[in-house]
Amino acid sequence: MTTRRNFLKGVTAGVAGIIFCGCPMYGAARAQPLGGSRLPVIVNGKRIKTVDVHSHCLFREAASLLGAEAAKLVPPVKGSPDAYIERENRLGAMDAQGVDIEVLSINPFWYGKDRELASQIVKIQNEKMAELCAAHPDRFAGFASLTLQAPDLAVQELDAAIKKQGLRGAAIGDVVDGVEFSDPKFHPVWAKAEELGAVLFIHPQGIPELNKRLAGNGWLGNTIAYPVGTTIALSHLIFEGTLDRFPGLKILSAHGGGYLPSYADRSDHSCVTAPALCNPNIVLEKRPSEYLRQLYFDSLIFSPEAIRHLVAQVGVNQIVMGSDFPYQWELHPVDRIFACDFLSDDEKVAILSATATKLLGIQA
Repeated sequence: MTTRRNFLKGVTAGVAGIIFCGCPMYGAARAQPLGGSRLPVIVNGKRIKTVDVHSHCLFREAASLLGAEAAKLVPPVKGSPDAYIERENRLGAMDAQGVDIEVLSINPFWYGKDRELASQIVKIQNEKMAELCAAHPDRFAGFASLTLQAPDLAVQELDAAIKKQGLRGAAIGDVVDGVEFSDPKFHPVWAKAEELGAVLFIHPQGIPELNKRLAGNGWLGNTIAYPVGTTIALSHLIFEGTLDRFPGLKILSAHGGGYLPSYADRSDHSCVTAPALCNPNIVLEKRPSEYLRQLYFDSLIFSPEAIRHLVAQVGVNQIVMGSDFPYQWELHPVDRIFACDFLSDDEKVAILSATATKLLGIQA
């Protein structure tokens, strides 16, 4: 018998094959001092290295290039100030959550900027990200930023990020100035990512065209629009044949892939039902829903039942742990995986650690 011990509540409960020491309060997690005891995750007697693939940060040096506009980078949501990463606070929070490694990313806020300003922002961010990860290689890995509105620059930035800066891939949005990622202008970037084995982390940015309908209570511009944005981006990559053209692309999508995995089978019927509304010159190599099993998805979908369905749709080895930290969507990402009683210990290890370490080339 092993136990899961919650130090703050003094609760002991049985969890087959697993020991985890968790902290239920973000405030308490922040109070954890650097150098305090790290709370381990042990499965079948083996300490595993947990990896959170969806965690954010900002660097003041890059944000300062925006002048007064930089204030907009910190929305009025819980956790936003902590996006300007302070190592001691972040490491303490990770320790208390049982997270060994955060894979840091920056949501693209520079796609609408001119080429020169955007490239300056990206340059600083990639340098600071590389510096942070090099200082704590056992705790942080990073996704590069790309000037994706200028694909020629993005190719150079990605090449340098992987070959010289030690970053693991790139964080990208879900669309660039209304141009979908399936557009041929982006093919050189995807070709470079495929060549390098770089992971592309798709994180949506909202859908301004729907702002009028999404206005009102519930923060629908994020709650609904973000998953919709990811769903649209992935669907274009599938239906326009981009994933056939670049079969080796390693694509990881935030928020469990949006709504697509929940209704993927509908995609298999669209061009059968309405062939006149589909392009006869694009012949996919397999059914649209089958492409999901070559993509990767984070676990940020909030409930064991949602994760169970995602596993059934895409396979357990395509799912990695994500929290959206420091934004307070999911403060207990490790606990969430433990709660999935339908998963075996090996499958929990896959989501918590094994798949991410293999995908990102992190030493286990």
